[in-house]
Amino acid sequence: METTISIKSLSVSYEEKIVLKDVNLSIFPGRITGIVGPNGAGKSTLYKAILGLLEPNTGSISIQGRKVHDVRKKMAYVPQKDGVNWQFPTTVYDVVLMGRFPHKRIFQILSSEDHQIAVDAMHSLGIHEFRNRQIGALSGGQQQRVFIARALCQQADIILLDEPFVGVDVKTEQQIIQILKNLSDEGKTIMMIHHDLTKVRTYFDDIILLNKEIIADGPVESTFTKANISEAFNGKLTLFS
Repeated sequence: METTISIKSLSVSYEEKIVLKDVNLSIFPGRITGIVGPNGAGKSTLYKAILGLLEPNTGSISIQGRKVHDVRKKMAYVPQKDGVNWQFPTTVYDVVLMGRFPHKRIFQILSSEDHQIAVDAMHSLGIHEFRNRQIGALSGGQQQRVFIARALCQQADIILLDEPFVGVDVKTEQQIIQILKNLSDEGKTIMMIHHDLTKVRTYFDDIILLNKEIIADGPVESTFTKANISEAFNGKLTLFS
């Protein structure tokens, strides 16, 4: 199978402190890949490297066989809830429409087609009725749907989510994971940083166990083992079964 994201010998450090060391990964289309590891394991740093937001010390990343900067509009990022200013005076519709900006030149006006793509994305996520609400007035699950709708509006092939289920009720979590599974069935590449180990076997096709370096990666059934989990979390998950 052809890879969507290929990472070779990637190392990243901040102020001489190693955050990622010799990371080698292949991420495949049409699959949902989970990333788990302890706090400070380098999960968010890995995302920043994939998105081209930081320069690695060593190594390379290719997206669909090309350099990151050449395909950035093909990648969408769904941030952690604490990384968003929910009081910012913008509506659901405004946020979703931002997905069209990577396809436009500076100061280029959005077309009627762009607006229709945004409307279709909101309908597909069941948030069209909230389109004129300020984003901070929504529930946690609705807020996450807004950012996934923005990714759909961007028509991204690759969607990176950072702990999307924090502050979301169980029913909404199930609805969102079903949306992501539908997108992967369409051939999208989905990556998700996740902390609830009990859901790994249900949610993901592939798993990356990360603790500054790759402890293990591959299909969930063969990779998500007690030995690999224990090594990734430095043996501190004695209560996990």
